[in-house]
Amino acid sequence: MADSDDYLPPRIWAWNKPSGGAFANINRPVAGATHEKTLPVGRHPLQLYSLGTPNGVKVTILLEELLAAGHAGAEYDAWLIRIGEGDQFGSGFVDINPNSKIPALLDRSGPEPVRVFESGSILLYLSEKFGAFLPREAPARTEALNWLFWQMGSAPYLGGGFGHFYAYAPAKIEYAIDRFTMEVKRQLDVLDRRLAHHEYLAGDAYTIADMAVFPWYGGLVKGWLYGAAEFLSVQDYRHVQRWADRLLARPAVRRGRMVNRTSGELSEQLRERHDARDFETSTQDKLEGKR
Repeated sequence: MADSDDYLPPRIWAWNKPSGGAFANINRPVAGATHEKTLPVGRHPLQLYSLGTPNGVKVTILLEELLAAGHAGAEYDAWLIRIGEGDQFGSGFVDINPNSKIPALLDRSGPEPVRVFESGSILLYLSEKFGAFLPREAPARTEALNWLFWQMGSAPYLGGGFGHFYAYAPAKIEYAIDRFTMEVKRQLDVLDRRLAHHEYLAGDAYTIADMAVFPWYGGLVKGWLYGAAEFLSVQDYRHVQRWADRLLARPAVRRGRMVNRTSGELSEQLRERHDARDFETSTQDKLEGKR
């Protein structure tokens, strides 16, 4: 890899060598399936194919919150998609999400299955389907959507920008780290100023906006992402910290964080979820094939 001071982009870029970094084995400049693989289907109408990354956790938090609120139709099967092994490029997954990114949802409750992909779209689809966690009145609804789409536009700077260059890139590039650190701290300041005067992002009501933002920025201030809590001085964002603690106190949020998780303490992992009783069975038992 050439030093940044010496690199001159070619007139036409060609993919002729691995990009390097933690995810080089799954990065490629073309779309579509790489292999045939049929996705499993469980007994519930909602079939989720995901991984316990921030984008995946958004959806499992909402599903667990819907169930906690009494929406029995939100029962779901959560199947593990191992993105490091390329499961997202299997033909069945690509049929649901041609962009080959988790999470992807198949709703089989109607006469024809409905595919839903992109985490923000899934959150909006489910909240409208069940009439929950999104205000109906135009001003409050719009404010919730403002913050939902703020997350969609902002998180790539946190994940693909800061997270990649700080934690995963094959070389530490000062310009890239400085550039994205500045932006992430600006984003945290945006949230902190908002939450200084409101319990939740949309105001007084807990909505899908909070569920979308929490796995990324709540995770960041709680020290779960990139080992960067000290580097970013996350303790300075005390209103974001207060909001994150408030969400973590919710049992549905804690359950949602466990689903499709493959790292951390085994007691906090539920690699696949097919029934609410699965939370009562230890992940160690599941790894050993016990029920």
